[in-house]
Amino acid sequence: MKIKSPLFLPVDRNALAVLPNPESLVLIEPMPLTLHPAEVYLASLGEGSRRTMREALNAIARLLTNGSCDASTLDWAKLRYQHTAAIRSALMSKYSAAMVNKMLCALRRTLKEARRLGLMGASDYDMAVDIESVRGKSLLKGRSLSAPEIAALWDACSQDNTAVGARDAALLAILMVGPRRSEVTSLDLKDFNPRTRALTIREAKGRKSRIVYLPDASVLAVADWLTIRGYAPGPLLYPLTKAKQIIFRRMSEQGVLKALQRRGSLAGVEPFTPHDFRRTFVGDLLDGGADIVTVSQLVGHASPSTTSKYDRRGEAAKKRAIDLLNVPYSRRNTSP
Repeated sequence: MKIKSPLFLPVDRNALAVLPNPESLVLIEPMPLTLHPAEVYLASLGEGSRRTMREALNAIARLLTNGSCDASTLDWAKLRYQHTAAIRSALMSKYSAAMVNKMLCALRRTLKEARRLGLMGASDYDMAVDIESVRGKSLLKGRSLSAPEIAALWDACSQDNTAVGARDAALLAILMVGPRRSEVTSLDLKDFNPRTRALTIREAKGRKSRIVYLPDASVLAVADWLTIRGYAPGPLLYPLTKAKQIIFRRMSEQGVLKALQRRGSLAGVEPFTPHDFRRTFVGDLLDGGADIVTVSQLVGHASPSTTSKYDRRGEAAKKRAIDLLNVPYSRRNTSP
């Protein structure tokens, strides 16, 4: 099973052909990280968002300089309206509206830091960021995992009597309550409370902590892993060697992905991503009658409107909702 993550692909440069002298946008000499607009912006983000937005800025920098710059070597303070307008046009030819707007957000925030750092005049800044977001509705990404698929993944772990099977079962147990992949890898032993079933997410997006709760069966899965892991302080989940020996360091996000790929292949489950567990969690809770505000709090969204975008329940859920309506109509008696 091969799972691909979103990539920032090469873009048609026709929209940028009118821009003069791309070499002039290259930094003459390195800047301290505390004075570099892109680095200051990226440092304000959580780990997961930082990686994504750095990729976005790298793509924009390469676009502006024919591939000779990345986010760290571009002189962002030299960008003007003609640059940002051309970037918007070029990105629209390649990406979805949602992706373009995400990349433009990274661009605007970087220019804002350039303004704050005194590297860019107010007038130049105001004009450079005066580009509209792209309108358009993209198809929903990802999917929900069905109950049989989840059961198959559990079986694939249960039939593996090694430490890897126990670790992967604990990983599934945690992912099923909706954390982001970066949040899973940041968990420590101290964040798991088997008595209250609480799991404290400390490295959340926006650097806001929250508490989620594991079902009883999930607590047992994590507890079984701990009998192998031990109870020494440190990361909750560890990677393992090919010989199935514990490596005493934090599990990586790529390690989470590979573990799921392996289990999905053994279970015969169609391709999915770690984030699909998050979508499944949202849909299952809403389908079970949980209110969207509570679900939003559990997944760490700032707004319930963001949570609604994760709902993959489909048309059946709409029909069930309609069936809750009471329509007091009786068939008319049409007999003579």
